[in-house]
Amino acid sequence: MAGEKGVKLLGIWYSPFGHRARIALEEKGVDYEYIEEDLSSKSELLLKSNPIQKKVPVLLHNGKPICESLIIVQYIDEVWPGKKPILPSDPYDRAQALFWSDYVDKKIYESGMKLLRAVGEGQEEAKEFTENLKNLEAELGERKFFGGEVFGFVDIAMVPFTNWFYSCEAICGLKVDEAVPKLAAWANRCRERESVAKTLPDPKKVLESVVDFRKKMGIQ
Repeated sequence: MAGEKGVKLLGIWYSPFGHRARIALEEKGVDYEYIEEDLSSKSELLLKSNPIQKKVPVLLHNGKPICESLIIVQYIDEVWPGKKPILPSDPYDRAQALFWSDYVDKKIYESGMKLLRAVGEGQEEAKEFTENLKNLEAELGERKFFGGEVFGFVDIAMVPFTNWFYSCEAICGLKVDEAVPKLAAWANRCRERESVAKTLPDPKKVLESVVDFRKKMGIQ
């Protein structure tokens, strides 16, 4: 495929943001080299590629770095348009996809982190996270994917965070499948896609990482 020369992705195995880029690359059928980073000892390549934020993911295309996960997904969609698009072509639908993807970052991610860092039962944190999930479920409605029949931008933005659902129940007792059954069913449909199945790690492994993080933070 044209333009695939020199495609590399810097990431870490547990990062939902890095998963977005990997899923997009897989959806487009792009050959790429994945490079696992150690954030406790950042590589010279990472520091050179993202000197401002010094974080992953970073997509390297012909030696040029692209940072920030949603920007990376948009870039992938524009550079490799051969297969079905990730973002809608209609301006209004495109704007809505960008809005809800931003919602995932500002609401789902933020409240999810609060919950996984909560001390004690985390009831308030669980309530906030659940309310945010319900808003997203309402947007999904009866559709197969957020883009209707098409797996697209919002799906890619959100599906990596479904790996947190297992940890939310194990640590905080929040049963996401009961709180937002339509969203849980959507997550299962997404996981059946090859691009998602080969990218997302085992939720049990993610739980182990969360537990280790909480121990390091002194959270009981």
